[in-house]
Amino acid sequence: QVQLVESGGGLVQPGGSLRLSCVASRSIVSADAMRWYRQAPGKQRELVANIFGGGRTDYRDSVKGRFTIYTDNAKNTVYLQMNALKPEDTADYYCMAMFSTGNYWGQGTRVTVSS
Repeated sequence: QVQLVESGGGLVQPGGSLRLSCVASRSIVSADAMRWYRQAPGKQRELVANIFGGGRTDYRDSVKGRFTIYTDNAKNTVYLQMNALKPEDTADYYCMAMFSTGNYWGQGTRVTVSS
C-alpha cells in the first residue's frame, strides 16, 4: 500500500503560479510512473502530466509550456509547477503513482484560478 498526500493548491489570479507537491509513503524510485490528473466541476478526470521512471515526461496539450512535472526522489515527492495559470485550469488536482503492485491515488488538492 502507498499513501500519497498532495498539497500546494489554493486561489491564484490568472497569470499566477502555484507548485503542487505529492509526498509518497515509500520510495518512488521504483515507480513505473508518477502522474498528475485534474477534475473540473462537472467534467471527467483528465491526465495533466506524466513522468516515467527514466525521467521522460509528457503533458496534455493545453498545459505544455506552462506546467512542469518533476521529482525529488530523496524526498519521495513529485511536483507540478504551474505557471501562467488560466481560469480553465481550475480543478481538483490528484497525484497518482503507478507501481507494479498497483495504482495509488492521493486525496486531491483544489486549485482555483480567478480574479
